[in-house]
Amino acid sequence: MNVSEAVERRISVRAYTDQPVAGAVVAEILERAARAPSGGNLQPWRVYALAGEPLKALAADVAKNPMGEPMEYDVYPPNLWDPFRTRRFENGEQLYASISVPREDKAARLRWFARNAEFFGAPVGLFFCLDRKLGPPQWADLGMYMQTVMLLAVERGLDTCAQEFWARYPLTVARHCGLPEDHMVFSGMALGYRDEAHPINAWRSTRDRMDTWCELKGFE
Repeated sequence: MNVSEAVERRISVRAYTDQPVAGAVVAEILERAARAPSGGNLQPWRVYALAGEPLKALAADVAKNPMGEPMEYDVYPPNLWDPFRTRRFENGEQLYASISVPREDKAARLRWFARNAEFFGAPVGLFFCLDRKLGPPQWADLGMYMQTVMLLAVERGLDTCAQEFWARYPLTVARHCGLPEDHMVFSGMALGYRDEAHPINAWRSTRDRMDTWCELKGFE
């Protein structure tokens, strides 16, 4: 598989089979991803991989607290503006339409949202953390590390879903992972084998045309 094929194959998979993922495979992906770009070679990422009983114990604790905990950062800016507001709204509408959940059925939407806490049935949960004293450039490095993990997972026949949902549970995640006090949780990620039969995995989010966000200058 070449890089272009991996990029095309990668989507945010939100339904998985119960097929386990070998720890050696997870370790290989995470280690290879460390070749991701890193300004000054700071390598700001700190990663935890949970499966089996540790993953179940985390999910059980989260289920006891559906309201979440104080967040260390806003996933989206307050009072989101266009075109970002419209993109987010349309994305949500398309997602729920793919599983036939109408806008007025708020209870069903909340139940589906709650599946984040179960990693959408994936057998592996990853957490990406960093020292909270680091700045935006290192957050960007962590994002590039995560993208590299996702593409390497595709190469191995696996799928992922990056979940900033887990920023809602920084204390619980820190406790279950043994996260140092000077570090914070940035994002979680589901990892496993996609359920090809589930309709939500047939849906792909849209992207704006390139000419709405890119200008090419000086080319022949």
